[in-house]
Amino acid sequence: MEEIFKKLAELEQKVDAVYKSAEKTRKYFMWTLILSVVFLVIPFIALIFVIPSFLSAIGPNLDLLK
Repeated sequence: MEEIFKKLAELEQKVDAVYKSAEKTRKYFMWTLILSVVFLVIPFIALIFVIPSFLSAIGPNLDLLK
């Protein structure tokens, strides 16, 4: 009976270690997703607003090339 309790305690420690590892992995993927959005998606959205203003600024100068 004592041996069963010892095995259960060992299993509980292993389950706790797996849980901690899974939580660290989950947080790693969450921060990877957040950083991907910050460094990839937001610049593309900013370009939607920057490109039209850039084109309107250089538009009149394109007439001089003709």
